[in-house]
Amino acid sequence: MNWREEYRSKCMDGAQALKAVRSGERVWVQSGCGTPSVLLDALVERAPELRNVEIVHLKTLGEAVYTRPEYEGIFRHRGLFLGDNVREAAAAGRADYTPIFLSEIESLFASGALPLDVTLMQVSPPDEHGFVTLGSTVDCTLNAARASKTVIAEVNERMPRTHGDTSFHVSHLSAIVETSRPLLESDTNPFTEV
Repeated sequence: MNWREEYRSKCMDGAQALKAVRSGERVWVQSGCGTPSVLLDALVERAPELRNVEIVHLKTLGEAVYTRPEYEGIFRHRGLFLGDNVREAAAAGRADYTPIFLSEIESLFASGALPLDVTLMQVSPPDEHGFVTLGSTVDCTLNAARASKTVIAEVNERMPRTHGDTSFHVSHLSAIVETSRPLLESDTNPFTEV
């Protein structure tokens, strides 16, 4: 099977792709503009079927619905950086914060100190050789994906392609959800005279 056929065979909707997440698993979520909100929405839809799913990430954008009080016991957030979308949950005791240097995070995956079951990421469409890239958010996600048993990718046709060590071959993806949506952006406060 060539990579194009393999890619097509792995394409599905979010609900179908997120069936791969099981109770008690640890899920890494790509951060920043690369937050795979379509995949997170599909994961939250599965809430009635799940228990004790740990969601780990750096600063994500958008609403972190899984940190709401009604999802306690279903999802537990472990922040390696606390963005404004999860601070209230951490302050209320529904989420955890693990202080760590950014440069040390990937060694947690490699050493097995923080084993990962699933990685959710948003990537660019594949190139002519079948490689997607992490696009706008090149952080710990590449190594998280390499360490995970299951890798689910939102392939967003609007995600820009990036160069360097940002690529992942479609043969290493477990499921693909195709989208075409604007990337999430940080909210900015209006400028003042100061």
